[in-house]
Order: sequence, then structure tokens, then C-alpha cells
Amino acid sequence: MSDMPQVLLAHHLKALRLPTFLREYDKLARQCAAEGVDHPRYLLRLAELELIDRERRTIERRIKEARFPAVKSLDSFDFAALPSLNKTLVLELARSEYVGRRENIIAVGNSGTGKTHVALGLGLAACQKGLAVGFTTAAALVNELHEARDEKRLLRLQRQLAGYKLLIVDELGYVPLSPTGAELLFEIFSQRYERGSIIVTSNLPFDEWTSVFASERLTGALLDRLTHHVHILEMNGDSYRLKQSKHRPRADD
Repeated sequence: MSDMPQVLLAHHLKALRLPTFLREYDKLARQCAAEGVDHPRYLLRLAELELIDRERRTIERRIKEARFPAVKSLDSFDFAALPSLNKTLVLELARSEYVGRRENIIAVGNSGTGKTHVALGLGLAACQKGLAVGFTTAAALVNELHEARDEKRLLRLQRQLAGYKLLIVDELGYVPLSPTGAELLFEIFSQRYERGSIIVTSNLPFDEWTSVFASERLTGALLDRLTHHVHILEMNGDSYRLKQSKHRPRADD
């Protein structure tokens, strides 16, 4: 019977979804007793541990739900290797305040210069601020939209995408789009206009986006919406991947 209070406490803490309380209360009680800490401060420490752990779990869930292909932070980005990139602007954007203002980011530059890395870093920073983030490539998104339309669940997918505070669309321009695909993608961008932020990465300058959307009218309307409230990151320079492959030791060296 002497164990009954602990059993009931464990049951109640699980029901209240306080796993850190359950895990730490006994150890922390002994520690506070040894230090002469009173009950209110003991409870304060315990509540702080629960809040910190809950915030950590929330961030982990946001990162998982974002479906990043890899988790990369801006701390590991080599800004010195890309002088064309405005480092001050990128670090300012990492505060994620632009999301609250429903502004967009477009990273433009040749292949291999780290556009995806920067987009992932900004997406991670937004997750750490507690924001809902979604990541996809342009080609994958268009394929998903096609399938949803064919299966009569397009509206549901559009609502899901609209739920992200920040939507990252990577590699726009690598694959030309069909007329239907271009219209479906345009609709997503149009629905987010002044309602949610987008990060777009592209290897094409704006004047070549017509080659992707195959329509000057559609391209013009898209750019008009994307660039109304936008931060443009110029990322032209030598390819990181090419540099790394040149400096990587060969098997016969």
C-alpha cells in the first residue's frame, strides 16, 4: 500500500500528459531537499523542466512534419565561399519575422551554390520559432497536385498546403512544367499571396522563368505575386559540389 501514492501520481501525470514531471519529480525533490529549496521553488523548477522539454518536442515535431530532405542549419553554411550572398540579410531572415509579415524569399543562382542549404536553414529557423513549415521540390509538388486532382482530393491538399506558415518550393526551373502543372502550381502560389510566406529556389533568372511555365501571361502573373513582398538572395558563384569533388581524394591517390 505504501507504493499507492506513487502509482496514482504516475497515473495522473500520464493522464495530464506531463512526462517530464513524471520522469524528474523524484530526483528533483531529493536535490531540492538537499539544497534546502522550498516547495514553490521546487514546483517552479519542475514546471520549467516540463516547459523546456515540451518546447523541444514541439520543435522536433515541426521539423518532422516539414519533411526536410536533410536538417541543415545556417551555422554550417560557408558564407565566405559565396561573396554574392548578402549574409546580413540571411541572418536577419533567420529571425523569421518575415513570415509574420507574409513576405517571400527567392534564392536565385547557378547550380551547386547552396540555395537548398540556405532554404533548409531558414526553414529550420522557422520551425525553432514554432512555425508550421512545409518543404517540397517544384517537380514533386506538381506531381502531388496532379495526383490529388485525378483522385478528387485537390481541395484537401490545397487546404493542407495553406496551413503552412512557410512553404519552401525548391528547384523551380530544373524541370519544365506541363501547361496543367504550371496552372496547378500557379494556383498554389496565388492562394498564398499575402496569406502565407514562400521560399523559392531557382537556377534560372526571372527573365527565363517563361521556359518553365511556357506562358508569358502566367509567368508575369506569378512573378507579380511572388515579388510584391520579397527578399531576393543572389547566389551566383562557383559550385560547392564541384569544388568538393575536385578536392576529394581519389581512390588511386
